[in-house]
Amino acid sequence: MTLSFRTRFAPSPTGYLHLGHVLSALHARSLAGSGAYHVRVEDIDATRCRPDYVEALEEDLRWLGLWPDSLVRYQSQHISEYRAVLAALRARGLVYACSCTRAEIARASDGRRAPDGSIVYSGACRGRRKGQGHAVVWRLDMQRALDVLQEEPGWYEYGRGCLKGQAAAFGDVVLARRDTGVSYHLCVTHDDALQGITRVTRGVDLFEATSVHRVLQGLMGWLEPQYAHHSLIMEADGSKLSKRNGAMGVRILRQEGWSAAAVLGHPAVRALL
Repeated sequence: MTLSFRTRFAPSPTGYLHLGHVLSALHARSLAGSGAYHVRVEDIDATRCRPDYVEALEEDLRWLGLWPDSLVRYQSQHISEYRAVLAALRARGLVYACSCTRAEIARASDGRRAPDGSIVYSGACRGRRKGQGHAVVWRLDMQRALDVLQEEPGWYEYGRGCLKGQAAAFGDVVLARRDTGVSYHLCVTHDDALQGITRVTRGVDLFEATSVHRVLQGLMGWLEPQYAHHSLIMEADGSKLSKRNGAMGVRILRQEGWSAAAVLGHPAVRALL
């Protein structure tokens, strides 16, 4: 019997589509089983996400046959929803304002790194009142959050089974940035819950972030989905494939005469499906 899941492909339109995106979209569609595959455009970064990239994204996905029949969600149209979640967490005393600069954070970190490689915040602003007129970020008080949950939640990873979370090792992560008033962690968990996503599919570069997302899901009483993280297409130097790599760009391949079927069957994509 074929299992049924709701999955999503959630690109950020900060450049043109490349083969790494094709891999992610195919991964999401294939792991939906007999269920539903959705597309979500994560365009909350108004500085880097341009209208022409959004238009190109839809054009390329339609050409590839990877644009869904269901309604596509654009995060930039729902900022008030994310801020409402932040307000609810503030009302519960689970987030606090932080005015520290990057340099201050680096100096106070003592070299501590989270599982994803990011600097662990020292908690210097925890317990302080927000200064008048100061631009701030809003951070999750991780220890308080874990005290509320009375556990460090893990998750079910496709192909690996139940895994332990490491949320405490991240420290007090940012839930609202200075520029946008929201963050990836906040928006993605909200939208996965709202859209009823039951199997979150994405690249292995976001594997560690799942620990943080499971905490937010627990605090908000949101659905606990399965997760399925796929390997990444890499550059020749071993780095993650970038939107700057034109040779792997879908639009470049189209201009060179590749068919949609050939792009979907590209060896770099098929090797990781």
